[in-house]
Amino acid sequence: MLMNAGRPAKLNYLANGFRVLVPGDHVVCAVSGQSIALDDLRYWSVARQEAYVSAVEATKAEQKA
Repeated sequence: MLMNAGRPAKLNYLANGFRVLVPGDHVVCAVSGQSIALDDLRYWSVARQEAYVSAVEATKAEQKA
């Protein structure tokens, strides 16, 4: 993973996990813009294919939809 350090990953978000399409070490929260390490990624939307840094941002995204 050292080759991908500092690079954003591209993921396919699934109901029970995600598939890495383009290797990287983080994704960006769709609401706050914060980087989220893949090891810390817990919140995402399958329908919108977006990642969220916390439940607060996930709720904000859901309320906008």
